[in-house]
Amino acid sequence: MPGRRLGFLPTSVCVTISLPGRRISKTLVIVAVIMVVLDGFLFHRGLSVQMEQDGKASPCEASGRSIPHSSSTLGRKIATLYDNFTCKSLKEHIFPPLMEMFIFLNFFKAPFLVDLKKPELKIPHTVNFYLRVEPGVTLGIWHTVPSCRGEDAKGKDRSWYEAALRDGNPIIVYLHGSAENRAAPHRIKLVKVLSDGGFHVLSVDYRGFGDSTGKPTEEGLTADALFVYEWTKARSGTTPVCLWGHSLGTGVATNAARVLEERGSPADAIILEAPFTNIWVASINYPLLKIYRKLPGFLRTLMDALRKDKIVFPNDENVKFLSSPLLILHGEDDRTVPLEIGKQLYEIAHSAYRKKERVKMVVFPPGFHHNLLCESPTLLKTVRDFLSEQWA
Repeated sequence: MPGRRLGFLPTSVCVTISLPGRRISKTLVIVAVIMVVLDGFLFHRGLSVQMEQDGKASPCEASGRSIPHSSSTLGRKIATLYDNFTCKSLKEHIFPPLMEMFIFLNFFKAPFLVDLKKPELKIPHTVNFYLRVEPGVTLGIWHTVPSCRGEDAKGKDRSWYEAALRDGNPIIVYLHGSAENRAAPHRIKLVKVLSDGGFHVLSVDYRGFGDSTGKPTEEGLTADALFVYEWTKARSGTTPVCLWGHSLGTGVATNAARVLEERGSPADAIILEAPFTNIWVASINYPLLKIYRKLPGFLRTLMDALRKDKIVFPNDENVKFLSSPLLILHGEDDRTVPLEIGKQLYEIAHSAYRKKERVKMVVFPPGFHHNLLCESPTLLKTVRDFLSEQWA
């Protein structure tokens, strides 16, 4: 959005424009000129968009901060842009988009030079496909079948993989953390472990991640998870489907699970790997941000930015409304999301659940950090034992 990016401009690019008592950035003038040309183009095509509604004041005008408008179209549009821009403080322009980038990190599309349309180059018996969630949002997904069906899968197309969801082997919808895509090495390692353990795995890239289209928001990521889960359930017959969230994906998983609960169709199971209580707690404990916590006003600014972006991911509230089997996995030496936070979430869930046996937490010894629980020799048995007991 132009208004947001302008918050990063140095004041040295300002030039004087003939609007009484105002100084307007050169970039704003350029943007305004482009808008005028575009407006004329759209008008001639019969698609003109009216930028101002006659007789209605802007928020700034209503508060007495309006500026004199030139009678020319260019002057009015420059004034409107400037008015909208100066309605907010500099930190309001900078921090919300900055925090949004920091939370999702979807611009970091590593690993690079990987053809997401050809998963077989990275992981066997896997097919790539796409699901359209809504207009403008299409998700890229890898479906990996259990290793025991690897030979059967050779040369098969997507329809075979889709039909295989009914084969009775449990299914995991994997919701990854921030940054990178479904081809990230630690994610592939986990999928291989689960596949060897007899699971189908659907690795989802949310909107804005990998080759999925759209822009990431908390509401959008939740909608993506719900869509994939329900799409899978519609094709799995009596085969159970588990939501598995890692890091940021734990927030997506509990958001989706809460919606399913409210709809009267709880998730078959939920696994949270390295979960946090909520995104606020996760952010202030993130190693990169800890050094700034003592700066005056930093925590307030951070909270305001998250509120502006409507980013909460309230695991601690969501688990109070769940009834699905819930397994929490956490590494003892996790420095990204400290173990203490995972334990807090477990205590909240255990207190809220009526059937206490449905909630379990397993702590893994040092050596696996935040992303590598998949390397633990006990991970697969832990997951299989828990699900077998719950689904018996």
